[in-house]
Amino acid sequence: MITIRPSGDRGHAHRSWLSSYHTFSFADYYHPNHMGFRSLRVINEDWIAPGMGFQPHNHRNMEIVTYLLEGSLDHKDSMGNGTTMNRGDVQRMTAGTGVTHSEYNHSQLEPLHLLQIWILPAVNELDPGYEQRHFPDSEKSNHLGVIVSPDGRDGSIRIHQDVTLYASILDSNKTVTHLVDCHRYGWLQLIKGRVTIAGQILQAGDGAAIDEPGTYLIEALERAELLLFDLA
Repeated sequence: MITIRPSGDRGHAHRSWLSSYHTFSFADYYHPNHMGFRSLRVINEDWIAPGMGFQPHNHRNMEIVTYLLEGSLDHKDSMGNGTTMNRGDVQRMTAGTGVTHSEYNHSQLEPLHLLQIWILPAVNELDPGYEQRHFPDSEKSNHLGVIVSPDGRDGSIRIHQDVTLYASILDSNKTVTHLVDCHRYGWLQLIKGRVTIAGQILQAGDGAAIDEPGTYLIEALERAELLLFDLA
């Protein structure tokens, strides 16, 4: 069974420097029917104005994945990491016993576009940790490339939860398939373009919860970019 989470139904936070769409309940946006999906707790799509960003703030007991779409992001944290992320970069921060970090748009001219994803860890109170890797578009072109996994397979970033995250960039009319095994679940988040899955059309920003096992075919109706979560 596929349940669509339409883009237009997401929560929205707007400030002078930030436009953020919340797939699940987050901050001042609360919806009792959208508190997350399995261990997936947050998918926020953020646009951050030039030179602006999030001042130092704390996180604890969360696996935080940042997927950079457009622009450059300056990241600093209490573990001593200081990096600049660009398109194609993926970052995992294990908040564990507690982490303080800041995130700013590196550019003074161009907006920044990213997805921030929170996943509940399998075990709380882990030591804080950090990992970042660049995944060029070629590694995601017309197939599902593994970017995050519990075992770090195929050069992916390791996460402390039974979740595998795939990314794909599909040309128009191209397809990918994914097998959802018994006792597994899926979440498809469409970033750009239009696709079909199980006879339903998804637009940019839509999500789709997959809660029945089976082989699912995703077809691009136009050039599309997407994330697919395989969840315990």
